[in-house]
This record gives sequence, structure tokens and C-alpha cells, in this order.
Amino acid sequence: MSTMQAAVWLSPGRIEIQQRPIPEPGPTDAVLRVTTTTICGTDVHILKGEYPVKPGLIIGHEPVGVIAKLGNAVQGYQVGQRVIAGAITPCGQCHPCLDGITSQCGGKAMGGWQLGNTIDGCQAEYVLIPNAQANLTPVPDSLSDEQVLMCPDIMSTGFGGAESGGIRIGDTVVIFAQGPIGLCATAGAKLMGATRIIVVDGVGERLEIAKRLGADITINYRTQDPLEQIMAITAGKGVDVAIEALGTQQTFESCLRALKPGGTLSSLGVYSGKLSMPLDAIAAGLGDHKIITTLCPGGKERMRRLMEVVASGRVDLTAMVTHRFKLADIVAAYDLFSHQRDGVLKVAITP
Repeated sequence: MSTMQAAVWLSPGRIEIQQRPIPEPGPTDAVLRVTTTTICGTDVHILKGEYPVKPGLIIGHEPVGVIAKLGNAVQGYQVGQRVIAGAITPCGQCHPCLDGITSQCGGKAMGGWQLGNTIDGCQAEYVLIPNAQANLTPVPDSLSDEQVLMCPDIMSTGFGGAESGGIRIGDTVVIFAQGPIGLCATAGAKLMGATRIIVVDGVGERLEIAKRLGADITINYRTQDPLEQIMAITAGKGVDVAIEALGTQQTFESCLRALKPGGTLSSLGVYSGKLSMPLDAIAAGLGDHKIITTLCPGGKERMRRLMEVVASGRVDLTAMVTHRFKLADIVAAYDLFSHQRDGVLKVAITP
């Protein structure tokens, strides 16, 4: 039996490279030879044991690759074709999928997130993609792996936060945290028509990238009080939409306090532990605030649309790839990424 290298989660704090069998597709599946993938903040939660997965699982959920094998029921694709698949791999047939909520496929919370969660993921030389016809999107020859590497997860998630927030032309928006998800939310807010985009972070380099992606005003929380600044900028009114892109009590609460009455908090962070709701910040529940959460939209049409945005030149996210590692060195990549050293934003992993 042919084998491959794969990054396997064993226990909190422990990931190692193992030899695993190359997967075989069922009738509706495809197997990709992974050409580029990356590490997500959610993978770090898995590494630390903050998000539970089964020991022995191959992790990772952001694949760019080439079709190596196709199930006999998959039509419209061919072996050797260059493709991506979203982090969310919906079936395209269940009620949530047909209702347009592909990330909740199967009617279970987060049911569409299978790769590196409930089935083996893509931090490996090969990965099986379920329901391939609903999830594989061809990559144009004009686009490199690194140009489309953000599409499967962080671009879809960040843009999804802007979309779910209902941003309108002329809105004032604040995004708390300018990691990869927050930077994509900044770019998404610009595309949605926000005309005053405020971003908050404590890393100067990230604030500079945010400017290039559409931020109008940057606030470094290490030297300024974000809420004081936001209220001064908005003449005390608050923002129309606040996007939380980190997953902490402090940033969640700051988003609430930055909102105008009737404003929307769009939550993208992955929270661990309890999340409290301060009564004054939501006017005891009577301030007409809206709180909405978003899990990365998936499926081949979503991926096609995101690649169209990249191909148009309206958004260039390649600056986010700050480090590159071989799959064999992924433990070192996790160490760098999880400790946020050396200005890391995203790492490209190549088998």
C-alpha cells in the first residue's frame, strides 16, 4: 500500500509527522495531491487541546492541489486538474445546504467543517475531498498557489464577516484584531462599500498591511484607548458594524461598546471558555443591537467567486504569506505560528 507523509494530532501540544496510507476515493469523492496548504488559528486551538478532535487525526483544512484520483460518480473534472477546496465541504443536498447555510451541512453546528475536524485533513501529501462535485473549484492558470491559498478559509471567513454584518455603502466599520481573518474582514468591508474603516491591533506591521487592504484609520491599542478614539471619530455615535476577529472576551466586549444603538456585531473569533454579555453595553437587551456569528462559507461556487475577486486585482492577499516551510518541518512551523514570532501572519506549507 502506498503511503504519504501527514501531520497528525496526538494529544495537547503534540503533533508529529507520520506515514499514512494514501486515501482511496469513494464514488463521490476525489483525492488531491496537495501542492500548498497552510496553518490556521483554529489548528492552533486544536494543537493546544482547546478544540477537541480525535487523537490520530490528520489536521488542516486549506488545500490547494491537483486531482490525483476521482470517484466514478464525479463528473466535470479530470485527473491532473489544478483545484482548490474550501475549508467547509458541504454535501450540497441536505436542508441547510439547500437553504444556503452550507457551513451547517447536515443540520449539525459546524457540520460542514469536516477536513481536519471530523475527517482527515490536508496537512499531508494527499487529502480526500468528500462530495467532490460540490466542492472542487478549478484554479485559473494565471493564478499561483499562494494567490489562492487564502480562499479556502480566511478570505471566505473574513469576507463572510463583512457580508453577515450587512455593511452598507457609507457605513463606518471597526474591525478588532488584524490577524489574517481580521485583515480579510478589512478587505471585505472595503468591497462591501464601507467608507470609513477603523482597525485596531497592537502590531504596527499588521496595521500597515491593513491600510493597503482598505483601512482608513488605524488604532494601536498599546498607545491609544480604542473606544475613546472610536467615539471621538464618530462624534459619540458609535459604528454601524463592529467585526470581532480574535475570539476573546475583551475584543467581543469592545465591539459591543463601539456599536451605535441598532448596530451589528459580526463575530468571527473562535472562543474558548465562557463569553459574558455586559448588560450596559447592550442597553439591558433593549438597544436593538444585532449579534451574528459566521462560520467560513464553503462550496465550489463560493470558492469560484473568491478567486474571481483575486483575479480581478481588487484584493491582493499574497503579503500575508510571511513564511514558508516544507511539510516535513511543520512542527517547527506550528511552533513559530502558535507563538507569533518573527512577524508571522501565514505560513505556506509545501509537501
